Amino acid sequence: MEFKQSLSRRIVIGFVLMTTLVAAAFASGIYLAVHMLEEKLISGVLSGDLDRLLHMDNMDEWRTRPEPDQLFYFSGGHGDFELPDYLKGMEPGFHEIFRGDLSYHAFVRIVAGQEYVLLQDQSEFEERERTLYTTVWIGFVLCVALAVFLGQFLARKVIEPVVRLSRQVRHRDQLLAMAPPLAPDYAADEVGQLAAAFDTTLGLLRHALTRERLFTSDVSHELRTPLMVLASSCELLLENPNLDDRARAQVQRISRACEDMRALVQTFFLLARAQNTDASHVPTVTLESAAHELVEQWRGPIQSKGLQLLYRVEAVMPGRFNGTFLHSVMGNLLRNAQHYTDSGHITLTLVADGFMVEDTGVGIPENEREAMFQPFVRGDSQRGDGLGLGLSLVQRICASQGWEVSLSAAEPSGCRFKVVLSEGAN
Repeated sequence: MEFKQSLSRRIVIGFVLMTTLVAAAFASGIYLAVHMLEEKLISGVLSGDLDRLLHMDNMDEWRTRPEPDQLFYFSGGHGDFELPDYLKGMEPGFHEIFRGDLSYHAFVRIVAGQEYVLLQDQSEFEERERTLYTTVWIGFVLCVALAVFLGQFLARKVIEPVVRLSRQVRHRDQLLAMAPPLAPDYAADEVGQLAAAFDTTLGLLRHALTRERLFTSDVSHELRTPLMVLASSCELLLENPNLDDRARAQVQRISRACEDMRALVQTFFLLARAQNTDASHVPTVTLESAAHELVEQWRGPIQSKGLQLLYRVEAVMPGRFNGTFLHSVMGNLLRNAQHYTDSGHITLTLVADGFMVEDTGVGIPENEREAMFQPFVRGDSQRGDGLGLGLSLVQRICASQGWEVSLSAAEPSGCRFKVVLSEGAN
């Protein structure tokens, strides 16, 4: 069974339940003790008084009634001793009799076929008994109320170190190397052990983050140089008038691949440093300018496959956006559409809240669409040597920028990707 309440509320509930059970046990014990003692003690007294009356020599002695709150009756008696109808036929032993507002303890004995009954007025005793029960009930309610109050107080005291530890762990500065360790702030108890475990885990995370930052910086720095060399070499080769058309097309393809790789390196670098990147130093572009640039970039490769690239502007969302991320998202969606479309067209449409990329390709079944944004997941119609990272990268970029990407079916076939941009996100 999984508890949905908070830890402090569970402590309060447990404390109140324990107190309620203990108080209920005590109240029940008092109630049973009163009844048992009442029957045992009073029945013993009445039994002795009845025996004393039965051992008297004559009825005149019975009339003396040594106890003023007692009444004596027997079957066959007359006058004051005549047995009332409501007392006839009772079993021998102790009984409680209630007549209107009056109540009696009765003890019955049968001797030689005759029924003898001794009554004792217990109205005063019943009043005291009701007072006792009322006191026990009030005490029970007060115990439960006190348990709620003390439970909340104790829960706050018990949970306070855990709450403080959770706040420290959630604080982003705790991941920084300069943050002090957590364990010295706590006693050597379970919370202190938990803090020490967090210190160990945070140490491993800091080490991993340091290695990631160094790796990101090294990759970004080391890959830029060979990419610049390749780009420069391609430019020089394209200036050579002796290149035939086939060789020129290959050089242009290499140049585009270098540019794509440079954009990918920059995208991964910015994603890895997203929390530490100053947005004011990130180059921004408008949606329309990014769309024009990518349409020109992808028109050739798409048309060379025998497809049409349609560009529509229904509305243009104002504002400027992170240029690297916007180019990467739109470019990956166009590349994905070109990759999985054999005939028909690919459409890039600008709308009021973002843009859409539609194709007439093979499409994706509805039960597989959500998984397509996971890393290393590819559709059933796998083609080429891709690793299935394009849509995952799109999802990561959109999540980091507060954008939304969705996948639906296009008519009559194919996929429709829609990206809703968050205005003002850079």
